[in-house]
Amino acid sequence: MKTLRNEKILFTGLTGQIGFPMATKLAKNNEVWGIARFRDKAKQEEVKKSGIITRVLDLANPDFRQLPKDFTYVIHFGVFQEGGLDFDYALRVNAEGTGLLMNHCRKARAFFVMSTCSIYETPQDPYHAAKETDPIGADRPAHAPTYAVSKTAEEAVARLMARLLNLPTTIARMNVSYGPDGGLPAYQFEWMLAGAPIPTMARRRSVTTPIHQDDINAQITGLLAAASVPATIVNWGGDDVVEEVTYCRYMAKIAGLEAKFERTKDAVRHVVTDNTKRIELVGKCRVKWQDGMRHMIAARHPELKLRV
Repeated sequence: MKTLRNEKILFTGLTGQIGFPMATKLAKNNEVWGIARFRDKAKQEEVKKSGIITRVLDLANPDFRQLPKDFTYVIHFGVFQEGGLDFDYALRVNAEGTGLLMNHCRKARAFFVMSTCSIYETPQDPYHAAKETDPIGADRPAHAPTYAVSKTAEEAVARLMARLLNLPTTIARMNVSYGPDGGLPAYQFEWMLAGAPIPTMARRRSVTTPIHQDDINAQITGLLAAASVPATIVNWGGDDVVEEVTYCRYMAKIAGLEAKFERTKDAVRHVVTDNTKRIELVGKCRVKWQDGMRHMIAARHPELKLRV
């Protein structure tokens, strides 16, 4: 984060769990613009108070007339990830919207696209570390059936636009992210607090490489620097391999709770990422998963006295 100063940065998806804390940090030393639908006006005001210039813009039907073209960097976290089977709308936002935005910002030094590890085909071995060249599948998570296929299409559009526009681009496939602002582990902890069971895969071990917000913030500068034509494709997960039930039981233990699990076919499918390429580009992660989970709980629930 320290190397980005006095830049003009466009940020999409800045109202989300990952985007808001990152955009807020960047705004301390840079001119940051943020675009979103801003259906929640209170959230827009919160973003403005962080020193970010906001514009209302819908990537399903974007009107760029009030948006400059002279951004030095673009960080594109904006995404449609909701329920329902409207694949046409998901493709318009995630794929076409990305292409239109890249065309508008074609003068940028680097364009960053957030993708997802959900696009990977499910390996037979749950501990298999997926490389960027591994097979891509058509996962349909119950909570967002259109997500993986539209993100796959987004990657294809971004790769093409990078070459057509000669626009240096990085496409990073995010794994499980978490921190004080949320993420799957945070939501799973809330379920434990409520005494509710945690959905987990019925016939398969659920293994992942979670990454903490502090490491995400620290690595974005290097990932922007890695942008290239053709686009740089890289996994973005943490360095620790851990089973979902293991980290949930750890959170329950330090908080004095009980972790209950419900096996279901509708649970989130996890994947382990091979982070060799990311480590070559930006180095290793600094936050171990145990420390990250503890800090996350302490930040979100200061009223709890956590066990050592």
